[in-house]
Amino acid sequence: MSHAHVAAARNLKSVAGPNLSKIWGDEKSQTFHNLGPDDILNSVEELGYKTTGRVLQLNSMENRVYEVEVDLDTPSDNPSDSFLIIKFYRPGRWNKEQILEEHEFLFDLNENDIDAIAPHKYQEKSLFEYKNLYYCLFPKRAGRAVDEWTEELVPIMGRMLARLHNIGAQKKAQHRLNLDIDTFGVKNLEYILSSNYLPKEYIENYKTTCEMIFKLASPLFENISVQRVHGDCHHGNVLRRDLVPFLIDFDDMSIAPRVQDIWMITPGRDQYSMELRDKLLDAYLEMSDFNFKELKLIESLRALRMIHFSSWIAHRFEDESFKRAFPTYGTHQYWEKEIYDLKEQIGFIQDDVESLNQYPY
Repeated sequence: MSHAHVAAARNLKSVAGPNLSKIWGDEKSQTFHNLGPDDILNSVEELGYKTTGRVLQLNSMENRVYEVEVDLDTPSDNPSDSFLIIKFYRPGRWNKEQILEEHEFLFDLNENDIDAIAPHKYQEKSLFEYKNLYYCLFPKRAGRAVDEWTEELVPIMGRMLARLHNIGAQKKAQHRLNLDIDTFGVKNLEYILSSNYLPKEYIENYKTTCEMIFKLASPLFENISVQRVHGDCHHGNVLRRDLVPFLIDFDDMSIAPRVQDIWMITPGRDQYSMELRDKLLDAYLEMSDFNFKELKLIESLRALRMIHFSSWIAHRFEDESFKRAFPTYGTHQYWEKEIYDLKEQIGFIQDDVESLNQYPY
């Protein structure tokens, strides 16, 4: 599989775990799917804001996110101050404790001068309910997409990630999910096999391929430290103001090795990508330690993300927006390519295992 396929097509919501019905939000909610302008404005005004009536829906397949214009008591020179971002969480996907741990991580980062967009608090609370839906408000922050990783930007990003990981390691998140073989591999495979989207003629091949990946990758995860990380640190979740990058969308914050955030910033295997990763790590080491053994996990984490991607679509495919976004899902074309790509991953993971055995650090 090309790194473009993995990095771009699989910029997905990385969630799986033991209780799939809760994690994936299988419970139905007409309120969530039928949120209207009045619901959105009422939710904002319940927290003491006065809205102008202007609402704009933003791109988000997993949750429902809107930009809302509000009247300010005091005029501001910054146009963004007149807008709030309201996020409604898909029901059943995260419980209250898991969402609050996401918010806590953001508050911890802000308190340590790391640029991340934390939710607003109202009467010391950051999470609210409207018609049994959890929601929160964020400030609108201007930023530009990172078109390319320049010589100047890469080391800044490396130092920022190191500081973020230092803060992430200071507390444990008791309720977030572990990014490991069981939660992102085995449980997702089980769901795919039980779904109607994998044609019968592909079941055995897909199953044995995934199980081979799990078996090969298991030793690579041994004695690896895990902690709070962003979890979905792909190109689209990085914005910048001038040369200062900052991360958005901590919705998939997970308990994982630090390399999870690093490989997603530089996902390629070509020489250019490897050089970028080396420069990012050089800067990272200026601010924090790094266990280089974690680099052997990259291809395993990539494979788990691929399996997760197929499961994610299966969980959401009754949503019309998913059918439009992934029109080939469930077809012979889709699964033939998926199995081919996963078999290619087996070769890369075998190389990592052999390399680890030769040079166990």
